[in-house]
Amino acid sequence: MDELVIADAKVVAPQGVRVADVLVCDGKIAHVGRVRKQGKVISARGLVLLPGAIDAHVHLALPVAGTRSADDFESGTLAAAAGG
Repeated sequence: MDELVIADAKVVAPQGVRVADVLVCDGKIAHVGRVRKQGKVISARGLVLLPGAIDAHVHLALPVAGTRSADDFESGTLAAAAGG
């Protein structure tokens, strides 16, 4: 199992903002809270983390100044799914 700990972040969740760790197992959020720091650990001290948040405000194939933005629905959603 591939594990990653994002440590000591200001985590924004429906319950509020708190300093916590986020455990990611095989690319999915497994736990938010205090976790044993083993394997790959990224320090996020002082940074804000929105676990699972998706930016739903996008402009795909948007007409701009007589042209159209580069990404259409297919290429834009594939890029977003790949982390870009």
